[in-house]
Amino acid sequence: MLAWALYDWANSAFATTVMAGFFPVFFKQYWANGRGAADSTFLLGTANSIASLMIVLSAPVLGAIADRGGAKKRFLAFFAFIGTTMTAGLFLVAQGHWALALAVYIAGVLGFSGGNIFYDALLVDVARESELDRVSALGFALGYIGGGLLFAVNVLMILYPESFGLADAASAVQASFLSVALWWAVFSVPVMLWVKERPRPREGGWVGAVRGGLRQLRDTFRHLRQLRETFLFLVAYWLYIDGVDTIVRMAVDYGLSLGFDSSGLMLALLITQFVGFPAALVFGRIGERRGPKQGIMLAIFVYLLVVLWAYRIDQVWQFYALAVAIGLVQGGIQALSRSLYARLIPRDKAAEFFGFYNMLGKFAAVLGPFFMGWVGVVTGSSRMSILSLAVLFVAGAVLLALVDDKAGRAAARRLEPTGTSTTQRW
Repeated sequence: MLAWALYDWANSAFATTVMAGFFPVFFKQYWANGRGAADSTFLLGTANSIASLMIVLSAPVLGAIADRGGAKKRFLAFFAFIGTTMTAGLFLVAQGHWALALAVYIAGVLGFSGGNIFYDALLVDVARESELDRVSALGFALGYIGGGLLFAVNVLMILYPESFGLADAASAVQASFLSVALWWAVFSVPVMLWVKERPRPREGGWVGAVRGGLRQLRDTFRHLRQLRETFLFLVAYWLYIDGVDTIVRMAVDYGLSLGFDSSGLMLALLITQFVGFPAALVFGRIGERRGPKQGIMLAIFVYLLVVLWAYRIDQVWQFYALAVAIGLVQGGIQALSRSLYARLIPRDKAAEFFGFYNMLGKFAAVLGPFFMGWVGVVTGSSRMSILSLAVLFVAGAVLLALVDDKAGRAAARRLEPTGTSTTQRW
């Protein structure tokens, strides 16, 4: 259980230091220096969209193959290797080589996102149904504290490079990329060594697994028509997680548009990480006692308040307060969404169904920021662009309210092979 959760501690360093923190700024100021702000923004946005689209197209197929071959851990190891290697590769990209930097970054995002498909799917192998909320929350909590700790060290490296034996801030950023790769690799070891995947026979070797996986994927589309509550939850999840992910990706940009200093915005990002650690654990308890659906509804309500408040802020202390509010619910809504979904799917097809789950999350990463940017262009107001996210949270909450999770669990169990007990460890 702890070995599984430590992978969140491992790869969250990439999400925090590389994706959210340093890569966007370093790309503009170092690798794409001289190309112009609009041009570099377009290139970076295109790179993120390409990486997300590749995961969208491949996630369900990869999940089906991994389920068929009993290979979730092997696929996790493969994508983690890609992610860590490419992150370390950023250390070697010289100034001005923006195309190479983007190519390496895209491969790193693929490793990060692809690995999460199989990491999420292993949840049903490490926790009983009664433990899903707590174990899922533990993973996100460790992710927040792990990613936050390394990010804090990396920020200190940039502020005081000479104290770390580095020549300047640029060298410190490059060294930070290398530290993320090492952190990710070292803390991935426990899940590889000690997590036991529920065995499944491979029919006809890997060729048989691929053929069987593709057949299984076709069957999953048919099964989703029988799993009404699961399908309804996926649509609800796509809407509200679209709002969540857009806030994560665009909060710093929104703060800059209001005239706040970038160093203050980095501090707000750190605040979110460290508040998110205990808050995710608390939401795990809420899920156990009140049910994951109730906990998700509470988090959506808080996000609505955040959006309404963000529309009116004009001082930097209010941005810090918003960072605290987001930290209180961000890990919780992610953890309880994962654990609720795990209840609504057949356990023998976990990787495949989590492929769909992650696919929708990546669609959100493509569409959400575009939606916010489009509203800002049409209205000419950054404040209206952030306010528009309320539509996503309200629509997601309405659909989630229609999900009958008890009926959904029963329907998912009927699609499992006979003789599988719900009291078994998944």
